[in-house]
Amino acid sequence: MIRPYASEHLTPLIVEDPERATALRTEAESLPQLPVNSAAISNAVMLAAGYFTPLTGYMSAADALRVGREMHTEAGLFWPVPILNQTTDASAIADADRIALCDTNRDGNPVFAIQQVTSVDSLPEDVFLQLVEQVFGTIDAEHPGVATFIENGRTIIGGPIEILDYSYFPQEFADTFRTAVQIRAGIESRGWNRIVAFQTRNPMHRAHEELCKMALERLDADGVLVHMLLGRLKPGDIPAPVRNAAIRKMVELYFPENTVMITGYGFDMLYAGPREAVLHAIFRQNCGCTHMIVGRDHAGVGDYYGAFDAQTIFDKGVPEGALDIEIFRADHTAYSKKLNEVVMMRDVEDHEMEDFVLLSGTRVREMLSQGQSLPKEFARPEIAQILMDYYQSL
Repeated sequence: MIRPYASEHLTPLIVEDPERATALRTEAESLPQLPVNSAAISNAVMLAAGYFTPLTGYMSAADALRVGREMHTEAGLFWPVPILNQTTDASAIADADRIALCDTNRDGNPVFAIQQVTSVDSLPEDVFLQLVEQVFGTIDAEHPGVATFIENGRTIIGGPIEILDYSYFPQEFADTFRTAVQIRAGIESRGWNRIVAFQTRNPMHRAHEELCKMALERLDADGVLVHMLLGRLKPGDIPAPVRNAAIRKMVELYFPENTVMITGYGFDMLYAGPREAVLHAIFRQNCGCTHMIVGRDHAGVGDYYGAFDAQTIFDKGVPEGALDIEIFRADHTAYSKKLNEVVMMRDVEDHEMEDFVLLSGTRVREMLSQGQSLPKEFARPEIAQILMDYYQSL
């Protein structure tokens, strides 16, 4: 199986020793407590689950700034986006060496991690906005990732963490949330050697289904890891439970047995386009995947990124040899009326736009809200029904 990123072994930061966990919870009672935002919580969940191997905690401001400029930490590790504990007010922790982090995504704000504080830095606004632009390619507050990053604050608390739980994800998504450790074990138990990862924050329509099948065939892969984001999305995106139900129904009915693993990870979407695509590749390598599908506008939003910027960054921004995982480069995929099958548009040069079945996200939402069936060439009827039920319940 492919090795983890920049490490011989996964380094999950979850505290598994019950005695250590008890000691940390007791210690937390006497430590300054800091309620942390959803982004910092999801970063901790990814660290806990081994997805962010080989990181040992939250990055310092110095690391964040270098990652922004060069996509490397101060120690020289290639990394595409800062992994931070940001706050708007660090006065509650004063000069503490250790602090208890409280989960604002759950009732009662329980302590979920202990952080050793190695740095606390408040970035000047101009420096902070430069970092925002480097990571997201824009400082436009209409960009949902930018808006969240700015809202989370300019004060950065760096240092190693020990994490006590995976927040709300195992409870709300018991059948789907899995750690990188568990995914590797699942791949090994299936006897898979070549595994292609498919990233999704949306339900999978017919084109997504066929794209996964194309990758399976063209890469001679053993299986697909359908890896769905379970954390926060922008307003208007379809909630994780609905996506989960739709994807499971699609795999049950339309994929050969033992060719798909359906799992999810506890991360909030950044919508950072190219840089987030690289982050996706890193943690899919940590899951044991040998390949990852990168399609049109991967991890993008609106018109902030070029259609294939998330592919070209692997040529221009990733140092040679930094990643072991390989990229399967996909074009826009749609149903061809001429050929009566789903194709990649680049593969059919004799087609015009009217030869494809294409629906915008807005049109899909309108049709479902009005109880109109989606074309069978666009969505499987069973999946369309799940989505229709959701939209009509709003």
